[in-house]
Amino acid sequence: MSNPVLDMSDSLPVVQAKSSRWIQLAAGLVCMMAVSSPQYVWTLFTKPLVGELRTTMAQLQVTFSILIVLQTFLSPFQGFLVERFGPRLLLSVGALLTGASWYFAAGVHSVLGLYLTYGLLGGVGTGIIYVGVVGLMVQWFPDKRGFATGMVAAGYGMGAIVTTVPIATQLASVGYQHTLQTFGLAMAAVGVAAALVLKRPPAGWIPPARAPLAGRKGATPKEMLRTPLFWLMFLMMTMMSTSGLMVISQMGTFAKDFGVSSIVVMGMAALPLALTIDRFTNGLTRPFFGWVSDRLGREQTMALAFGLEGIAMTLWLLTRDNALLFVLLSGVVFFGWGEIFSLFPSTLTDTFGTEHGTTNYGFLYMAQGVGSVLGGPLASLLHDATGSWIPVFALVICMDLLTAVLAYFVLRPVRQRYLQATRA
Repeated sequence: MSNPVLDMSDSLPVVQAKSSRWIQLAAGLVCMMAVSSPQYVWTLFTKPLVGELRTTMAQLQVTFSILIVLQTFLSPFQGFLVERFGPRLLLSVGALLTGASWYFAAGVHSVLGLYLTYGLLGGVGTGIIYVGVVGLMVQWFPDKRGFATGMVAAGYGMGAIVTTVPIATQLASVGYQHTLQTFGLAMAAVGVAAALVLKRPPAGWIPPARAPLAGRKGATPKEMLRTPLFWLMFLMMTMMSTSGLMVISQMGTFAKDFGVSSIVVMGMAALPLALTIDRFTNGLTRPFFGWVSDRLGREQTMALAFGLEGIAMTLWLLTRDNALLFVLLSGVVFFGWGEIFSLFPSTLTDTFGTEHGTTNYGFLYMAQGVGSVLGGPLASLLHDATGSWIPVFALVICMDLLTAVLAYFVLRPVRQRYLQATRA
């Protein structure tokens, strides 16, 4: 996707592209890792923030929803900007905004201030990085879309492995203000360094092993939004996002309510240990199931992975008072969830083409914003209204299993008909 506004430094000659795309993959992976902490370690900050800001958990969780809503609802516009002006500038800005969100959040004295810093700046910054990097990878790897998008999405899912224990340790020793400032500066520095390496592929880039639709320009955002197929995928991604984001945003709270958060398992308190394992499995699942989908098929892989999460969530709820099983099953839950960030973008681009791939994925990525509202403050309100986590878990388990059924029995035939019609 060439752009006359850009100089030649923002794309690569074709002769260099074959080897360079793996460098681009590595840089995208690091960029995603750098900005993953605002989402994936949020649960560690909720308890000290509630006490310091004198607010309720439901009000505090609005911060998390703002982060995800802005990260996702602005992504079509952010994707357009990346396509227009190139990845280097936009992704560098995204990294700076993400770091600033933590640095300035350290000094706020009200929940509104947290909304504007951690939520607003963090949502805009991480959204630019996420949609920009994924959009680049579907262009660089039309022959390995599931694997490539899974790898960079793994960076976002696993990046917090590096920070979870250090953040938990520093929170206990120096408090959340100093922790936010220190790690905010680190996120900005690492993110900008990785963003400056990223380039778009040359115009007409096709790898040696050409994939189906690799050279197909495909649908514009307007054309895509008119299809029932897109909205089916949007519904499915919304339900899966709700399930995972409920766990991410509420895990610290329900682990405490289940009485397992502070129990020592394998030499570590159950909650930080579970969060560390979760980051690993949440990252591993993305390239793994992406690779599986490149071979088995997108919808078949969706049915397998989404069903796995529903079963794991059910077992997790049934054994919620066992600290060891809480830790182990939390890893299985995330192994069945995180692959949505490789399966949905690769399926979307396979279906609607690459020419507007970054912007098109931005529209689908908005489903995560809807899921953050359902899985964040609304899940907290449901818990408060019923006095139990059982209705919350039951609802998201039903969503997981329903999405698995939709993938195989509805999405698969509908997408086949669409592709046959467009090829004809």
